[in-house]
Amino acid sequence: MYRLAFAAAIALASLSATGHADTKRGEYLVTIMDCGGCHTPGQMLGKPDHSRFVAGGDVGFQIPNVGIFYPPNLTPDPETGLGKWSKADIIKAVTKGERPDGRVLAPVMPWHSYGRLNPQDADSLASYLKSLKPVSNKVPAIAAPHDKPASPYLTVIIP
Repeated sequence: MYRLAFAAAIALASLSATGHADTKRGEYLVTIMDCGGCHTPGQMLGKPDHSRFVAGGDVGFQIPNVGIFYPPNLTPDPETGLGKWSKADIIKAVTKGERPDGRVLAPVMPWHSYGRLNPQDADSLASYLKSLKPVSNKVPAIAAPHDKPASPYLTVIIP
């Protein structure tokens, strides 16, 4: 009985350490992939709001004849962020460019490059995003090509 309890304690300690290590790896990946560069309010205006890290960008990207897209909230807020997304949903979006509703992500999201993440790193990235404090921050809606945008945007010109 004692051996079984000891083995269970070791297994739980190992699991906790792995989870922490995965989250730390995810934080590292979010940093080097510069998710905050687009998804943090104020970042693209030179005044990042670090209290709302990856809670959604306030500067969009205009793709001619397609529309203006604003970087979404990546925190686990259930109403304005990824709170209703599973880790598998996040991994699919980051690596395959597809949202749970089937919509393809805007072409400015570099999911083609992120699609090269190995499965462990993709899982760590999703684990980290799910571990963040939820931040309620509704980003501006996608604007169709002839709609008036709600916030500033950059224009992507395709040669």
